[in-house]
Amino acid sequence: MRQRNKPWADDFLRENTHLVIPSPSEHRGKWQELFGNNNPIHVEVGTGKGQFIVGMARQYPDINFIGIELSKSVIVTAAEKVQDSDQKNILLIQENAENLNEIFMENEVSTIYLNFSDPWPKKRHAKRRLTFHTFLKRYETALSPKGELIFKTDNRGLFEYSLVSFSEYGMLLNEVSLDLHKDHDPENIMTEYEEKFSAKGQPIYRCKAVFRGE
Repeated sequence: MRQRNKPWADDFLRENTHLVIPSPSEHRGKWQELFGNNNPIHVEVGTGKGQFIVGMARQYPDINFIGIELSKSVIVTAAEKVQDSDQKNILLIQENAENLNEIFMENEVSTIYLNFSDPWPKKRHAKRRLTFHTFLKRYETALSPKGELIFKTDNRGLFEYSLVSFSEYGMLLNEVSLDLHKDHDPENIMTEYEEKFSAKGQPIYRCKAVFRGE
């Protein structure tokens, strides 16, 4: 979806470096120092407009949340939500997910969330999908040995592809839900997309997986 340009975005980012962290690679291995505590770090790759990460931060105040979003016009909207929430356990990064291992040290992250990622439906674009094996390798490196990958989507094709991708990579599936809202998980925090699609009766798919390790 094309995002409307926000002429004020650059000024906002310059004035709010406490919310959207510039030069994130400088904090590699030291994110807990930036939060000022030793709480576990959870990362949302593709944080969108911020509804999920703000909701999670409210629900789990003893967890540090970091949202990664490439689009400038989108991340400033997320930053406004973080600012309005007054949650101190959220930081945002404007960065490409391909650079994940330049931002986080090995084993620095406890959980990674992939919410409603671009499905890239054409076969020739498979390597761009955030559940392609090259991205899985990045997640495995950043995650702690017992760290979890949590994936949600409304796109059944992407979900089926991702389950195969996880399996071929050697991951273990802890949960597979073909209709998350029908399963009534009381702790589920919805994204903006999730609210939109579920209101239309679209089932939401979720998978929780871990890497086998050595």
